Amino acid sequence: MKKTIALVTGGFSGEAVISYRSANTIDNNLDRDKFNVYKIDVNPKGWFYELADGRKVEIDKNDFSLPLDNEKIDFDVVFIGMHGTPGEDGKLQGYFDTLKIPYTSCDATTSAITFNKRYTVAVAKMAGISVANSVHLFKHSPVPAAQVLNQVKLPVFVKPSNGGSSIGMSKVDKPEDLDAAIAKAFNEDEQVLIEEMVKGKEYTVGVFKTKGNIIVLPLTEVRADDDKEFFDFEAKYQGKSTETTPAVVDEVIADKIRAAAHKIYAVFNCRGVVRIDFIYNEESGQPFMLEINTIPGQSEASIVPQQVRAMGWSLKEFYTKLVEEALY
Repeated sequence: MKKTIALVTGGFSGEAVISYRSANTIDNNLDRDKFNVYKIDVNPKGWFYELADGRKVEIDKNDFSLPLDNEKIDFDVVFIGMHGTPGEDGKLQGYFDTLKIPYTSCDATTSAITFNKRYTVAVAKMAGISVANSVHLFKHSPVPAAQVLNQVKLPVFVKPSNGGSSIGMSKVDKPEDLDAAIAKAFNEDEQVLIEEMVKGKEYTVGVFKTKGNIIVLPLTEVRADDDKEFFDFEAKYQGKSTETTPAVVDEVIADKIRAAAHKIYAVFNCRGVVRIDFIYNEESGQPFMLEINTIPGQSEASIVPQQVRAMGWSLKEFYTKLVEEALY
């Protein structure tokens, strides 16, 4: 008997535009022989399912059911294809936990922790995972730039602690530029993370679990174009970067990154597919974790779909495994 999936997309942040791209890819590759799929758009105006004729039917939030043509549709599982709040920060996960509806992402606790970049690196550091030296700032307690520079060395990256897609992020090379970068990040969030730059090549890798086994996908090397100083929004979504999948990398280095990714997935009690970003520092011979993305992009050109194909799987097979693991 077919399972009924709610593919949830949209969101309340600037990342919604990316969510819709991801959801289109997921929708096009969910196996209709196994699943009935309803795409649900969660946005500031409401939670809707749109019919082919353009009519919009609102979800009953009391039990997350869909009243459709005198029929009540209940969902067996939710596939979360939403970047940013409330789909990536644990809010939707907590709601579905309350209703006892399984879903394809990390649980509410892991999602909330990993959505905050500072808390992520703090947990990772306690687990013995290499991370950059950093400072955590709160909007309600301003700290002078000079005091920040007593704790970290330039160059640094200044970024909102919560959020993704590198929105509000800056690279700072000179002391006089730090205040403006902090203000820019505070425009996006109440908390800001300032990290020392780790020199090295950037790699990113998807990790997921199937039948209880953690699987690390092939690595991708990411290089921003020459006119970009780092992997910002343009580099990620507007073609201003070069992504090589699978990465051309020494197997000793690849093993270290894969081992770190496997450990991180386990330490953070991840579920579904996540993408973990690293800088490999030649001097120390260690991969440094940058961040964990618990709802990685799924557009056709996104990194995780690239890695799935490099492993020899189709997206249809991959998404089936994610759904089956959520129901496992």
